[in-house]
Amino acid sequence: MALCGRGWARCARGLRLGALPRPGLGGTRGVRGSNPYTRQQEEEWRRRNRSTVGYIAAAAVGMVGLSYAAVPLYRLYCQATGLGGTAGTGGDPERIERMEPVRDRPIRVTFNADTHASIQWNFKPQQSEIYVVPGETALAFYKAKNPTDKPIIGISTYNVVPFEAGQYFNKIQCFCFEEQRLNPQEEVDMPVFFYIDPEFAEDPKMAKVDLITLSYTFFEAKEGQKLPLPGYQ
Repeated sequence: MALCGRGWARCARGLRLGALPRPGLGGTRGVRGSNPYTRQQEEEWRRRNRSTVGYIAAAAVGMVGLSYAAVPLYRLYCQATGLGGTAGTGGDPERIERMEPVRDRPIRVTFNADTHASIQWNFKPQQSEIYVVPGETALAFYKAKNPTDKPIIGISTYNVVPFEAGQYFNKIQCFCFEEQRLNPQEEVDMPVFFYIDPEFAEDPKMAKVDLITLSYTFFEAKEGQKLPLPGYQ
């Protein structure tokens, strides 16, 4: 008010009339002109969004492909390390020849057999259990029969319980992960030649383990079929 002096009323009227933008004049046009999202920018944003969606879709497809490739690789890793209760492969003749049985550490090994709903086979172990000691080879048998009137090709997975014992359970010979063809009414014996590594007796985590179960599950072999990972059916 001091700046206006006696003309304070005139100043006040000037502020009321001129300070606010009038509809349809410069104030409104100024708001519209300051909008940063022009048509060209909107087109640029749409192009970038389409590119982003394309990258995401490509990444998703790549991840699916890697997941399928990881299944056989992970199975090999399980066999090598015993992860998931998968028995190892220990067919080295020199190592087997040098093994010293640990006579004071008897272990009861039981056998289990299952068939998936996809296969019409009769499948069972020929013995319910055997006793072995670490460092000693053992031989067990399963029996499979195709009771149907058509040939059926089967393939099996296996695991060992408790899972932690899988790293010490070594198979010299078995029928797992190999296609087995049975003609109508055919019946076959399937051997499993194995041993428990002598280091089993030195592992403190195995101190209370005196029972190991070896399980096999047969599936019908079909093109493109992916078997479950050992120990995670």
